[in-house]
Parts: sequence; C-alpha cells; structure tokens
Amino acid sequence: MDEAVRLRVALELPQHSAHSTPLDYLNNTALSAGTLVRVPLARREVLGVVWLGEAVVPAGVVLRPLSQVLQALPPLLPAWCALVEFAAAYYQRGIGEVALSVLPPELRKLDNAQVAQRIAKLRKSIASAAAAHSPPPSPSPSPALSEEQAAVLGQLAAACAEGAAPTVLLHGVTGSGKTEIYLQAAAQVLAQGRQALVLVPEISLTPQLEARFQARFAGRLIVSLHSGLTPAQRLRSWLAAHLGLADLVLGTRLAVFASMPRLGLIAVDEEHDPSYKQQEGARYSARDLAVWRGRREGAPVLLGSATPSLETWQRASQGQYLRLALPSRVGGGALPQVRLVDMNQLPQGSGAAVSPALLAALQDRLARGEQSLVFLNRRGYAPVLHCADCGWKSGCPHCSAWRVFHKLDRSLRCHHCGFNERVPRACPSCGNLDIAALGRGTERLEEQLADLLRHPDGTPARIARIDADSTRLKGALQAQLNAVHAGEVDVLVGTQMVAKGHDFRRITLVAAVNPDSSLFSSDFRAPERLFALLLQAAGRAGRDAAQAAHSEMWVQTWHPRHALYAALRAHDFAAFAASQLREREMAGLPPYAHLAMLRAEAKTVAAAHGFLVAAAECASNTPGVESIAVYPPVPMPVARVADVERLQMLVESPSRKALQRFLAQWLPALHRLRRTRDAAEQRVLRWAVDVDPLSI
Repeated sequence: MDEAVRLRVALELPQHSAHSTPLDYLNNTALSAGTLVRVPLARREVLGVVWLGEAVVPAGVVLRPLSQVLQALPPLLPAWCALVEFAAAYYQRGIGEVALSVLPPELRKLDNAQVAQRIAKLRKSIASAAAAHSPPPSPSPSPALSEEQAAVLGQLAAACAEGAAPTVLLHGVTGSGKTEIYLQAAAQVLAQGRQALVLVPEISLTPQLEARFQARFAGRLIVSLHSGLTPAQRLRSWLAAHLGLADLVLGTRLAVFASMPRLGLIAVDEEHDPSYKQQEGARYSARDLAVWRGRREGAPVLLGSATPSLETWQRASQGQYLRLALPSRVGGGALPQVRLVDMNQLPQGSGAAVSPALLAALQDRLARGEQSLVFLNRRGYAPVLHCADCGWKSGCPHCSAWRVFHKLDRSLRCHHCGFNERVPRACPSCGNLDIAALGRGTERLEEQLADLLRHPDGTPARIARIDADSTRLKGALQAQLNAVHAGEVDVLVGTQMVAKGHDFRRITLVAAVNPDSSLFSSDFRAPERLFALLLQAAGRAGRDAAQAAHSEMWVQTWHPRHALYAALRAHDFAAFAASQLREREMAGLPPYAHLAMLRAEAKTVAAAHGFLVAAAECASNTPGVESIAVYPPVPMPVARVADVERLQMLVESPSRKALQRFLAQWLPALHRLRRTRDAAEQRVLRWAVDVDPLSI
C-alpha cells in the first residue's frame, strides 16, 4: 500500500471563517489537483476539490481521512483551477468559496456511484438523440456576409494566425450583424475540434440566441448554463461541457466558469452590460474573467457591443485590445432618427404620460400596421402613494425606500425587501380618503396608452407590457416575446428587459418616456449606463432594412440641450466616450483609478459605522497604505433594507497592483477585527469587499 499522503482540499466555508484556505486531509494515495472528493467537516460530509500539494503526513499530526473520491468524474483541469484561484485572489474571496459556488449544486448530493450513473445516462441520451436523426439534420446555410463582416472576419483570422490569442473589441452598431461574427468564429473553432463559449447578459436572451446556434450547428451538442435551469438541467449541461461532449456552451455570467477541456473561443455579447458583474458572494466580473481566461488558455476573446464599457474602449484605444468595427447595419438599413421632445414646452400641470407629438407618432405607426416600443425603466403603477392633506407617503417601514403602488393586485410593495400590504382605503396618518398616485410606472403607462391609442377603425390598440411583474410565471416572458414577433402586439411597454438584445423586426418607433433621472446622479457611471441603455433601446427600431428609413427614437426630456442627448442624436458613441473619459481623467476615476468598496451591514447605524471607522484605523497601519486613499464611511444609496443599516467606505488607488497588495494585507486584519468586536455587534454585523464596484 502507498504511504499515506496529506492533501489540501478546497471547501465552501463562510467568508469570515478562520479557515479561508484549503484544509488538510489524509488519503492512502496521491490524487491529482482538481479531483472532486467528499470529506468530513465538523458533523457533516461535504463536497470538496483537491487543490494543492501531496506530502507525507508529519509524525504526530492527526488528520481526518477523505470520505470518498468521485473517481467517475475526470479531475477539473489545471486551467480551471487557475481561473478559480485568480478570481479568488483578485476579488478577495476564499478559494473554496469560489470553486464550490460555481459548480452545479446537485454535485453536493451525489456519491461516486450516482455520479457514474448520471454520466452514463447523459452519454446514452446523447447517443439516442444522434441515432434518432436519420438522415442527420442539415445546418442552416450561412447568409451572405456584408463587406464589413467579411473584413472583420479576415482581420480576426489574421490576428489568430499570428499565434496569439487576441482580445477583440467588436464595436458594431445595433443591427450590424455581430451575432453572425460569433457564429462564423465559432464554426472555425468547432471545425478544429475545439469548444466555444458564448456569454449573454440576461437569461431572457439565451433562448433566441440558442435557437440561432442550434439552427446553424445542427447535429452539434449545444448546452445552456444559467441560474434559470433546474439543478438536474444545470448538472447535465455542466457534465456535457466538462466531459468534452458539448461543442458549444451558451450562458450568463455563471458560464464563464464552465469546465471546458477544449476551449477555443470566448464571445461576450453586450460586454458593457452591468449584469456581467456578480453582486452577491464573490463579486466577480464575468467579462473581465473571460479576458483573463482567454489569455491563459490561448483562446481568442470577442467582446461585442454597440456601446462598449469605457474601460474596454480605453484599452482598445491604447492598443491592448484589437478593435474591429461594424459601423453599418446589415442590408444598408439606416439607424433610427433620434427626436427630442422638450417637456418644458408642455402646458404646466398637464401631467401627461406622453406628449401630443409622441402620441401622434404612435397613432401614425398604428395606421401603418407597424409596432412601437415605449420604454420606462420603472415597474409598478406608481412609485409612491401620497396624501395631499398631511403629506403621508407610502414608505416602507423596513427600508429607506418607498413602497410601489401596484394597481393590478391593489398592493403596496417594496422592491427591496418584498414587504407587501393592501392599499389602505384612507390615509393611515390622517384618514383622508383622497390619496393619490405620484409618478408612473409601466403598469400605469400601459393603462394610459390603452385609453389613448386607437386603430383607424376605432378598435383599441393591442398593448402588451413586459417587466419583472408581468413575467414572473414560468414561460410568460417567452410567450409575450412570441406575441410581439408574431405581430399580435401594436405597442410594447417595457423596462430595460426589452430595451436590449431583442431582434424585433416589426418595431419602427422606440420612445423613452422619462430617462432624465440618471443625468445628475451622484454615481459617476450613471451617464454611461443611460447612454448605453438609450442607444441600445434605439437599436430595437428599424431592424428590418425595408422599414429602417422611417424608423425613429423619441426621447421625452426636460434637458434637451444636454451633451449626452447631442451624442445620442448623432449615434456618436466615440464622441460620448471621449467626453466621459476626459471627465473621468480629471476627476481621477476609473479607468484612471482603481476602486474597492468596503460595505458593512448591522442592526444599528452605530455598529456598522463603528466597524468601518475601526477598519479605516487598521488601514492606516497596513503596508502599502501610502498609495491608497481611504474615504470616510457614508450611507449606501438605499441606507436601510429589511431593517438592516448599510454603510460603505471607498478605497482608491492609481495602481491596480498597489490596491491588490493593500487589500491582501488589509482583509486579514478585518477578519480579526470582526472577531474582536462586541459579541452583540458580531451577531448582526456583515461586511464584504467589492473590487471594481459598478456603483458608488
């Protein structure tokens, strides 16, 4: 028998555990790093990943043995382990926390025999599906490429032929055919016997993209990976990728950690989208990890967007990324004309949801038999109920936020903690029966448009609404999207869910009802997000080249002379980006500085504030602090959620490496600090560090 060896095993432990590194266990034989095992932990048996080291157990050291080795599953490859280790180090989390959180949860329940059964079942189902197709299905033919698409593919092929794995910014206007570039690039990779990974920002975009890939690559195994799958579905997709059976993986940010032994290409669609940044647990950026993974594994990375993030745009401008452009729409269709409606010109106190000019434009589209999209990024009927007599408003008793009025079920609902109550018959403060809705959400806008819009024959317009409320039930979103594509909807009202990524062929007019709130936000990224959202929304209009000439984007604004709207009218992303980057450089903000945010939550403001103040004192004694700026604690934009007070403290450095070195020294001190706080505070205190935060 081989001599007993000590193995380091990565486990999913609480962030503030005393053990954030892999733990030592005993085994009779050496195992490869990446092997999945089951180990005892306290009184439980948990899943772990063999991480590092094989050494003889020192005399006198007592270690617990492994419970089981999942030998039926090939070990996770060194490249995957390197990705997890980098993510854990960069985002300041435990290796085991990252590793186990991105593996299918179903694996935690299975022993070796059950894993073997799942693998056998998967192989059998794939073989059966292949045998059912006789003759094999024919892939859909590739469309004729535009000159711009052909040029981009040629430049990409030349860059890959040089032996490097380039990171490419594919900057293409909406409707320019970026998806076709992904398809052609994936075809090249699959022909070489390698795998392709395609990331999308939203689950809602996965089915339509999957349909295009399935049609193009008929006979190939394509799997999806996202949080909307059942545990069994997610395990099946993950196994297919890990075993090399799947040729192509489509997924949301989670899929960046897909185990793929033959990875040859990564495409990140709408790379600017904030959904690629995880907001809980390990707060990683899937886009940034995709770039790191591509370089590490020798796979080209395509970052596609009509409105790239300013960080990506700057790196491309500096030559760190290869920038390839698709400046025209496929078929020569024109981009929608942008019209600004000056709301200052409307009669005071009119309170109209849409201006007379926009209403006339919507009526005109109805008469032509065309579709319109009206965009309002606020769901519910109204953001707040108000009593004019005493000033009462529908605040949430558990959050520093308003409860939103939802007319459909006559409820007041907090969108932060979920607290829900029936609408009161009278003002809870003074008894006034006349309480009114202030502002409007998509539910109210849908109702008002239904009252205002009529076909030429007098029949009501067919209005549909797509937001988080109308799509709660399984299959509801796809059913509503199908109705829009089938022409069964005249006017679509929606939030940002429908403002990006969808290929609506019948929509010729897009209207943004109330986008001004982001213009003067304290968050420095707000203008960037607003411009991207509006330009993406505009791109839903005129995607059929035959109708593109009269497609329009209407924006109702109180600030029509704002520079952002001037760039929007010209569809000039480059000018907008240059302006924003100048402002960022003068202010010392990303990408010219690097940020981390320390957030603390507690039952009292004093407890959270006290922890952050003590953390700042620790920072002053941390090596490397001379190149770091630590700002005073401030409340978060929504300071209280579910009766928990939330504060944050910004940490800034001009150097990414200096910030990382500082955080690596500072965080262990914060772990010790929390353990020394008053016991009553410790029970309620939670804290986390967000590296490269999206908002401040």
